[in-house]
Amino acid sequence: MRLEDVWFRYRRRGPWVLRGVRVRVEPGAVVVVAGGNGVGKSTLLQLAAGVLRPVRGRVVDRSRSVGWVPERFPADQPFTVERYLTGMGRIAGLSRAETDGAVRRWTARLGLTPFRAVRLPELSKGTAQKVGLAQAMLGDPGLLVLDEPWEGLDAAARDLVPELVDEVLTTGGSVLVSDHRGETARLPGARRWAVADGAVVEEEPAGGEALAVVELAVPAARVAGTVARLRADGHHVLRVRPDAAPATTDPVSGTPGTAGPPREEVR
Repeated sequence: MRLEDVWFRYRRRGPWVLRGVRVRVEPGAVVVVAGGNGVGKSTLLQLAAGVLRPVRGRVVDRSRSVGWVPERFPADQPFTVERYLTGMGRIAGLSRAETDGAVRRWTARLGLTPFRAVRLPELSKGTAQKVGLAQAMLGDPGLLVLDEPWEGLDAAARDLVPELVDEVLTTGGSVLVSDHRGETARLPGARRWAVADGAVVEEEPAGGEALAVVELAVPAARVAGTVARLRADGHHVLRVRPDAAPATTDPVSGTPGTAGPPREEVR
């Protein structure tokens, strides 16, 4: 996804919040959006997610499936958790059966099963935020945009956010995330965009160290675990792709491999 010369302001003749933004996020990449209060981080995330449209410029190559989690979940809606998530699943293009399965899966995973019949305005802030995470993941997003996703969550749910990020990245998706709590330390290898004075600048990796790209071939059943371990060790997984070419050996263990393993590019 690319933002090409994007300008944005909230009212005609009002001050420009963002000016001439040119940034790019590749498949399999996670980007932390950093900056002080009021500099335009949330505006940038909403433009990336398609919630806002640029006044000038354009956003191109955005995934057709976008998961968007705002900083504060809009809980003042007269729906139960189950009805809301079911409606969001259908809006995301899932069939009724797919929606029912996704709602069951994500309510269970996020600890929302006891709240399925509870109306949104009756939820605590943390529980409502979990509903926001669930609706964003229903359609297997190719782009996940998270604005302060850890806000209000309990410890167990905070630990789950990096897992959701890794799952999107493992399938070749991209993630944009902002955070003022320091929780993005849980995302080793993430790139950083600094927002200030209407501009967005990509920061250099800490220490300015040189980077190398290493391509690994692993059995399909081990992809998710391998990606999680690599990221936990601070590596940046660029992408995961299937490869039709036969692999004669496992490059990690040296043992014979199988034809067509997924390949990972790591740096």
